Amino acid sequence: MEKKELGVAVVGSGRIGTLRANMASRHPSVRFLAISDKDPDRADLLAESVAANLASGDNYEVISRPEVNAVIVSTPEHDHVEAILQALELGKPVFVEKPLALTLEDADRIVEAVERTGVELRVGYSRRHDRRWMLAKEQIVQGRLGPILGITSRVYNTRAQMLQILKRSPHATPVMDVLTYYVDMACWYLEGIPPVEVVARSNGKIFKALGHEAEDVTWAIVTFANGAVVNLGIFYALPAKYPTYGQSARFEILGEEGVILLDMDNKDSVLFTDNGVPHAYVPDHTVNMLFMQSNSSGDWALGEFWGPIANETRSWLDHLATGIPSAHTTAMEGRRTVEVTLAIDEAAKTGKAIALSGK
Repeated sequence: MEKKELGVAVVGSGRIGTLRANMASRHPSVRFLAISDKDPDRADLLAESVAANLASGDNYEVISRPEVNAVIVSTPEHDHVEAILQALELGKPVFVEKPLALTLEDADRIVEAVERTGVELRVGYSRRHDRRWMLAKEQIVQGRLGPILGITSRVYNTRAQMLQILKRSPHATPVMDVLTYYVDMACWYLEGIPPVEVVARSNGKIFKALGHEAEDVTWAIVTFANGAVVNLGIFYALPAKYPTYGQSARFEILGEEGVILLDMDNKDSVLFTDNGVPHAYVPDHTVNMLFMQSNSSGDWALGEFWGPIANETRSWLDHLATGIPSAHTTAMEGRRTVEVTLAIDEAAKTGKAIALSGK
């Protein structure tokens, strides 16, 4: 199999950009690596740690470099659009962190640019690259569940982690920033069947008392064109020291001929230590008890990073280098998820059923 050499620009040097840059620096097809961030010092530090060829405080400088033929956009959610459009106009494939955008108008601008330029864009919904979720998709593809009648899912995390998300992007609600993973999964498992209606209810006291607009708990029902009903819920306000370091989730897929039950609370993998465990996402935050493997992105162990973010990044780079098929979320799928999550927030706010476009 012929392999293409890659030059990768990582735009954004925060938590996830740092992980993506580490993965890119270790990939055998990557021959050139550039790092940018609005904070030039942070870009310099990351570039030095991964032995990148270039660091800059100017995103366009690294995107436009002739050695670069692929771009990873790991900026905060509200800064996605400009870097994406710059890369697409230059004909360079893009991998962007979820969600694709925070408004449907911006998502539509991106989809239009993808269709007009013919340049590939994929969205980083890393749940697809966790082994359990991938195996569930395989069983559905093999027909072992028959037609899917319904799905139920919920995800929990601590208020400490949600406050970090709000600090980074104040308008990224728990629905837009986290429940979005599970909307993506439901749409992937019901591939080819569009969602058509959303109803939702929410309640909030904790984050509002701290000066934020985010709701503490939201529950939604999404109806699909074939009548399948999907129940999705989120509570990202568990006590700050609750021993999960990421998304504690359950996901159940109910078919005519079978069922899949995914339990990802990780209560079967427990660490207790008097020395404390540092949080991978929240600075200066430690706990004595930890559900191991609950860090949603993955974990460093023995000098390597393991888990969904690593799998997802390597898989995208493999796809670009060799042309093998990719399971990553497409631009149109990402746009659909933006539409559904916005509708969940709107339905919860207004108490009304929200009709979807059916795209």
